Order: sequence, then structure tokens, then C-alpha cells
Amino acid sequence: MPGVNTNVNAAITINALAQNEQDMARAMQRLSTGKRINSAQDDAAGLAVASRMTAQIKGLNQAVQNAQHAVSMVEVAEGAVVEISSMLMRMRELSVASQNGTNTTADRNAMSTEFTQLQTEINRIADNTQYNGQNILDGTIAATGTIATSAVSDANETFTLTAHGLTAGQRVVYNDGTADGSGTAVTGLVHGTAYYVIASGLTADVFKLSATSGGSVLAIGASATGNNAQYFETDVVSFQVGANASQSITVAFGDFNTADTKSTFAGAINSSTIGVASATAAASALSVIDAAIAGVDSQRATFGSALNRLNMSIANLSNAKINAEASRSRVMDTDYAAETAELARTQIIAQAGIAMLSQANAQPQTVLSLLQG
Repeated sequence: MPGVNTNVNAAITINALAQNEQDMARAMQRLSTGKRINSAQDDAAGLAVASRMTAQIKGLNQAVQNAQHAVSMVEVAEGAVVEISSMLMRMRELSVASQNGTNTTADRNAMSTEFTQLQTEINRIADNTQYNGQNILDGTIAATGTIATSAVSDANETFTLTAHGLTAGQRVVYNDGTADGSGTAVTGLVHGTAYYVIASGLTADVFKLSATSGGSVLAIGASATGNNAQYFETDVVSFQVGANASQSITVAFGDFNTADTKSTFAGAINSSTIGVASATAAASALSVIDAAIAGVDSQRATFGSALNRLNMSIANLSNAKINAEASRSRVMDTDYAAETAELARTQIIAQAGIAMLSQANAQPQTVLSLLQG
């Protein structure tokens, strides 16, 4: 039945044009932004997946940077240790030379002067080699959290520190919380002295100490449990090389102080301990230096293996990042072939719809022919 007040065909056409315009706008937006998902309404589930992937990718990017910084730090340490190794070799030469009977007292004095200077320089390198403003070769590069007096048990010879991260055999240096060692120390411990974590009673939150590597449990006196500012310093650094928690690599940087009896040198090598002023002293120094050289070689091996591991980690992180980006791309990025075809389809439909709306608007004019009759 012909009518004038309600043009059903025009209404249908207008509705179709409106829907087609939304489809066209969506295709144009995807083509202009390069993203298939521009808002949650495009694909709510896909957006959530892509968001998680983005967080992972950013974490992987930062992990790569962390690992690169770790490589730089280890390289700085290893470069300094190379020089220490060279000086130890020279000290060994002087020890051998001093034992020769052709030398006079004046000769040995001259050798002793050089020997002492080398000892001083080794200690200076240990005390002054830094990365990002922190010493890395004096055995105190990292620190545990503070250990309250209530966390020290003289009955069980234990220290309690939540998630302390220490491992059996790890070397730690006791610090009473003051710069000069004037604080109240735990009975049995001495500020600035090295101790070793032992396996006995070791848990994630509890540890015990030994005075020597592989030694027995260190007794803690009942008269004092220290103070609430005390902590332990270590030479172990943890590098975060993953996008998620606990994905880390630890590296022990060693202790190169010449006076430390529990250092990387396996004993003190300072001027008050060894020298070459006499043939007898030089002979004694030779065995000490051989042990020191072996300790330095072991530490260099630690640095070398750490560098290899960190570089492998960087390569793995880079691959993981690329794969994560590819996965996100499949969810988020525009398929230009499909969207170009969609845009062409909607444009054609828009033109056809406008033509049909014109026809629908012309239909009511046929009523005039009835009135003219």
C-alpha cells in the first residue's frame, strides 16, 4: 500500500547506511593506525592478551639492558683482575730472584721496594675499582638486610633474615652498622671480618656461620646479640636478567684486599705478611704467591663463565622478545589486505545505499498521480 507519512524503504536504507558507515569507519581506523584492536570493543579478549604480551615485552627489553649492564660490570672487574694477576706474576719473579745467592743486601732491598709497591698497588686496585660508584673488588659490593638483635639466637647459633638469599659456602663480612666498627657487635663476631655460611641449619630465612670455609658452626656468645643496624656484606651480586621475578644470575666478585686472610688470594699477601728482603722470606713468599695466583685464576674463570652466561642470556632474551612481539602482532596489528578489501566493500555499499535512498525517497511521489486523477 502506497503511503507518505512512513517511508519504510527509506528507513531500511538509512539503517543499512548507518551500519555500513560504522564498518567503513572501523576499516579506515585500522588502516590509519595499523592496529586491529584500537579499543576494547574491537576485541576485549584480544586486548587483554595483547596487554599482557606488551608487559612481557617491556620486561624483556629491560632485562636485556640489565644483562648488558651486568656484562659491563663484570668486564670492569675482570680488567682490573688482569692487572692484579700481572703484578702477582712480577711478585713471583722477585721472590725467585731474591733467593739467588748472587744478590747483595742492596739488591734485595731494591727488590723489596718494588715488591712492596706492587702489594700496595694491588690493595689500591681492590679498594678503588668501581662500577656505577660502588666498589666491586673489596668483598663488600652487596649487603643483606639489617638483622635485629631479636633475630640473633645464641641458643641455636643462628641468624634469621627473611629471604636472605645466602648459600652454603658463601663468604660474608660482618658489619656492626657503623663506619668505624664502634657499634655493639654480636659476641663472637668482629666488625669487618669475613665468615662463611654453612649448610647446617640453612633455610630460606635462617643461616649459621663458620669462621673458616667448610668449618664448624661459629658459637654466638650469650652476652650480646649486636644491634638493630647490623648486617652482612657479601661479594655476590644478583643480576635481574628476566622479565619476571626471581629470574636472576648471581656472580661472586671476590675480595682482593691484600690484608684479608680469607680473600680471593687464599691468605694475606700484604707487606706485613710476605716480603723478599731475604732469601728465606722470599722462599716463604713464593708459596703464598702461588696460592694467590691460583685464587686469582679461579676468580678470572668465574668472571669468564659469568660473561659467557650473560651473553647467552642476552641472546635468549632477544629471541624471546622477538617471538613475543610476533605473537602480539598477530593479535594487535592490522591485516592490510583484509582491511583494504573491507574498505572497498563498504565504500561500494555506501554509494549503492545512497542511490537506493534516492529511489526510496522518490517512491512517495507516485501518490501524486492518484491525486491528479
